[in-house]
Amino acid sequence: MNRTTMSLIGAVAALAAVTGVAAVAAPGDDAGTTASKAATLPVQRSSLMCPAPTSSEVGETTYTAFTPKGAKTGKGSADLRAAADGRTDDTGKTEKTEKTKKDGKGGKDGKSSQESGTKPVAPLKAPGTPVTETTDRSDAPALIGTADGGLAPGWSVQQTTEVSAGTGRGVLGTACTAPDTDFWFPGASTSADRQDYVHLTNPDDTAAVVDLKLYGKDGALKGTTGEDIQVPPHSSVPVLLSTLSDSRDANVTLHVTAREGRVGAAVQAGDDKLGGDWLPAAADPASATSGLVLPGIPADASSVRLVAMAPGSADADLKVQLATPTGAIVPAGLETLHLKSGSTTAVDLKDLTKGEAGSLILTPAEGSKAPVAAALRVVRGKGSGQEMAFIPATKPVGTRATAADNRAKGSTLSLVAPQKGKDARVKVTASAGSGGGSTATKTYTVKGGSTLAVQPPRPSGLKGAYALTVEPAAGSGPVYAARTLALPHGGVQGFTVQTLPDDRGLVQVPTAGWNMSVLND
Repeated sequence: MNRTTMSLIGAVAALAAVTGVAAVAAPGDDAGTTASKAATLPVQRSSLMCPAPTSSEVGETTYTAFTPKGAKTGKGSADLRAAADGRTDDTGKTEKTEKTKKDGKGGKDGKSSQESGTKPVAPLKAPGTPVTETTDRSDAPALIGTADGGLAPGWSVQQTTEVSAGTGRGVLGTACTAPDTDFWFPGASTSADRQDYVHLTNPDDTAAVVDLKLYGKDGALKGTTGEDIQVPPHSSVPVLLSTLSDSRDANVTLHVTAREGRVGAAVQAGDDKLGGDWLPAAADPASATSGLVLPGIPADASSVRLVAMAPGSADADLKVQLATPTGAIVPAGLETLHLKSGSTTAVDLKDLTKGEAGSLILTPAEGSKAPVAAALRVVRGKGSGQEMAFIPATKPVGTRATAADNRAKGSTLSLVAPQKGKDARVKVTASAGSGGGSTATKTYTVKGGSTLAVQPPRPSGLKGAYALTVEPAAGSGPVYAARTLALPHGGVQGFTVQTLPDDRGLVQVPTAGWNMSVLND
């Protein structure tokens, strides 16, 4: 084989490795034009991880899986399966989780698919209709899921747990997440009245090595036990944050870095008085230098706390605005916020919304270009009836976003158009119910600089849970979204908030063109 042929083969192989899928242009096409184009295509494979939901004996968890109807991409499969317990004892052997005698709900025999640890959980058969499954096991494992073919584009899974008593009681909700190598969690805590665990789940065939680092008001917290955490293949490891440092800080930022492999990561926060919820990772600080949006603060929030950090080498100065139903305002006494590099700053905004739904918008002050990670802790209720939830800074809806778990009552959709003068027009579709019903659609217009909180459309003849998809219209201004699910019980204002970034259903695939220069030696 001559050197020219080998060069051509090497170039084609390198191109395929970079793009994954590429359409090679015919020799007669304009190479310069064709190579610059990119096709938008449905994804062919999606991966999600759900953390172990609760160790409470009085908790019940519902999984809701959904893929929106979209482009015809053929048949496919989508399900979740139990991850192993990746914790090790003193001998280095993997611990086995002891099964309870309780039977979960869901499945043909009334038992959870997790009972055997091998059966799929909430498997989908077709797009457009959600599937639900429920378990009340206190040792329910983390789940690792994969969707392919026609069920991959936009596949979403919501994990919702109701805990009736104890530390962390209330409603704990999280959207199961894709694996990654870097996560920031502002809003975590190592204080004595909080029990915060970070759950690390490895979906791959090789072990992952993870470093955990905590940052408080005075910088990095001292401690070395967060380095070189081994997460075995197809396993999940929970780590109690208070064991990583002797410092007891009410407001810290957790940085999770996978030095080898990749993981899914989520923080489960439990408070003695304020209940519990999942703290998802905030939007990547490096991608948020133009501003941050934290959507969906409930109208009846009794307390709002902003926790933010500038992880780079420079301090950050932010302008703070609240997007209300009538426009953006500056909270009294908080025109700007200064963040010291490498330190976590917490600001109590109290009853910021004053009875109106809102969203927080953080934009760099003039001359400030430092990346920022931020999240809100939101409290509803009073006294013993209080409950907390978290709202991290999030990415815009993009092409489409999905909230998988909605009930006949209790869902509120918040839509935010952060840029003044750039209104957003959004189509919201309610799917068929998991047990029956037909779809419903409604279009909303959100004035630039404002928040619109609505009761979303509900399927006619609804039975079971349903999903919402949010799709900005062509030419619409940027829009961010969050869904609040309120499930009060026993005098507690139980609720959870999930932000709705793009559901990753579509991907841009560069088009390859002929470049005869690769033939030159």
